[in-house]
Amino acid sequence: MKTNIVLPALTQRSIANSTAKQHSPAASSSRNYGQRTATAIVYCEANFGGIDGKTANGLVRHSEKYEILSIIDSEKTGQDAGTVLDDKPNGIPIVRDLAQALEQTDNIPDYFIFGIAPATGMLSLDERALILEAIGKGMNIVNGLHEFLNDDPEFAAASFKSNVVIRDVRKPRPKKDLRVFSGRIAEVTCPRIAILGTDCAIGKRTTATVITQILVDLGIKAVMIGTGQTGLIQGARHGLALDAVPSQFCAGELEATIVEAFEEENPDVIFIEGQGSLSHPAYSTSSFIIRGSCPNGVILQHAPKRSHRCDFEQMKMPTPAAEINLIETFAETKVIGLTLNHEFMTDAEVSATITQYEQEFAIPVTDALTRSPERLVEMVLSAFPQIGGTPSITVA
Repeated sequence: MKTNIVLPALTQRSIANSTAKQHSPAASSSRNYGQRTATAIVYCEANFGGIDGKTANGLVRHSEKYEILSIIDSEKTGQDAGTVLDDKPNGIPIVRDLAQALEQTDNIPDYFIFGIAPATGMLSLDERALILEAIGKGMNIVNGLHEFLNDDPEFAAASFKSNVVIRDVRKPRPKKDLRVFSGRIAEVTCPRIAILGTDCAIGKRTTATVITQILVDLGIKAVMIGTGQTGLIQGARHGLALDAVPSQFCAGELEATIVEAFEEENPDVIFIEGQGSLSHPAYSTSSFIIRGSCPNGVILQHAPKRSHRCDFEQMKMPTPAAEINLIETFAETKVIGLTLNHEFMTDAEVSATITQYEQEFAIPVTDALTRSPERLVEMVLSAFPQIGGTPSITVA
């Protein structure tokens, strides 16, 4: 099923410009709000472009806080990071090691970002040594792992000696300050749309980022709630690393974060980044996201050519139909659209799959990275036409 959306020329140009920005060098730098942009090197040894390299991958595609100078991955030395990810060069080089990264800069970068998200969430001995080396050179550290470096005496002493800061992105607030679910989510009167998926590391955050930015560029006040370390590192103004919060407080912490964003921003729509998959037995975060946000609608991200769950070769991927049924049974919500992760797919296969799924599910289907953003706009406004209550956007 395809609902036509009528967009004037100015709006169509805005959409085109938004798409270009997603793959431009500027999209990999933080926005400059009048101060110098912090520079950063991202470590992603042997994982850039892969599933466990999702933090580095995300920062190359979009970062509001840091200017990414280079990516460390000796297996892809000399290549352009944008070309590796999306076949679109963005001027961010991939280098062999920290020494080569520093050779290409005039000054010591402000930050060293650990850009790998391994299943263990812990550092290897070699990685510990590398981060200590970066600290010794005067670089602040951004750490998205479950291992909190500020709690490690060796890292604490090294950072104090070099007068640098370690940012443990996943570390939750003190337990005495954690909040339980209160029901205040009902006070959020704008649509809340959760971007969920059929697996982890499948593109939920990327799709949420793309949708949010496109609507903002069209003059719609869209806000994204980050729920994982990568979104927070990229610069999400509102969010928390939900998988590090004790389960008793997960729904309440997310609810409170959404309420705060609503009160501060007065948005037209709120997008909530998903984590894991509701059907995946290894992850419970999706259930907390649904409970804490009480979404009015869900966009589901799926990788049609992925045969098994990440890190679980014995677990077959669910079908979109099964995941949609589970989501709509678990919560009082509707799946309003389906977005594709095009890994292992040709362009022709993406087109054929879009047609197939639209016929099967009677909802809009697209690929946020390879298809026109117009379809994403339609996906949201066909479900919530009140969002498009501006002279420039109408649903036909």
